[in-house]
Amino acid sequence: MAIARKDKIAFPTIIGLSIIVPVVVVVLMYMPERYNLFGTESGTFPLFHAVINGATAVILLTGYFFMTIKEYKWHRNFMISAFVLSSIFLISYVLSKISNDPVPYGGEGFMRYFYFFILISHIFLSAIIIPLVLFTMYHGLTNQYEKHVRVARWTFPVWLYVSITGVLVYILMTPYY
Repeated sequence: MAIARKDKIAFPTIIGLSIIVPVVVVVLMYMPERYNLFGTESGTFPLFHAVINGATAVILLTGYFFMTIKEYKWHRNFMISAFVLSSIFLISYVLSKISNDPVPYGGEGFMRYFYFFILISHIFLSAIIIPLVLFTMYHGLTNQYEKHVRVARWTFPVWLYVSITGVLVYILMTPYY
């Protein structure tokens, strides 16, 4: 199958997922009732999410390192691992929104402004990272390396920021769980 034919399937799929996933998350956040599917306490999911985000950041940096030393097979494997971890995170995050009520931030003063800056930038970039990662992965896995590199230059720093700020949001919220 030629790349152009693959693109005709992959591009609408990527765009569709990039729209559907954030919409589902927003809908779940505003659900009037929660269904604690696993009988978990409110802090269980956030700790798991912070660990996943932290591991993703380390794997992204490792994958980037392998790219810089031209070990492309290792680069590919680490980036696929980061994608798998991010996918696990996303599934778990959706389950957490179904299971637990949102926990409000209780900090005051400068920390409140700092927290909301981090949170809002994290949320905004989390929506943007979905198509960036999917297009980057698609171009890399279909050997469209010029396109892969062009998109990856944007994807990597945004993905790393989202991973690191995910951990930071958890740390700032820990006293309120």
